[in-house]
Amino acid sequence: MKKTGSVVLIALTLLVALAPVCFAEEAAAATTGKSSNIFYYAMAALGCAVGMGLAALGTGVGMGHGLGGACEGIARNPGVMPKIMTTLIIGLAMIESLAIYALVVVLIIIFVNPFGKLLQ
Repeated sequence: MKKTGSVVLIALTLLVALAPVCFAEEAAAATTGKSSNIFYYAMAALGCAVGMGLAALGTGVGMGHGLGGACEGIARNPGVMPKIMTTLIIGLAMIESLAIYALVVVLIIIFVNPFGKLLQ
């Protein structure tokens, strides 16, 4: 556990140390007086990463519980395996669709810029 914690701490330290370099505005853009909406894009990227991470976490936990319940049901009564498998596959497809919806929302926020008129 200490090794995992130290790796996470090092990764976060590098993220904080390299953030100014990644988000620095070029000199040419700074002299034109035109605002680059870097704060919006930084917050959008951070929000999208957190949102997609939570979506993946939730769907992973849901799939694990569903698969565990199906395995227990089949172990108790092997005769109903076809019905359980059909229900399991449909349920897993529905759970996976939630992650795909989250991905679509993330891609819209990053690439379509729905708040463009508010930023000007």
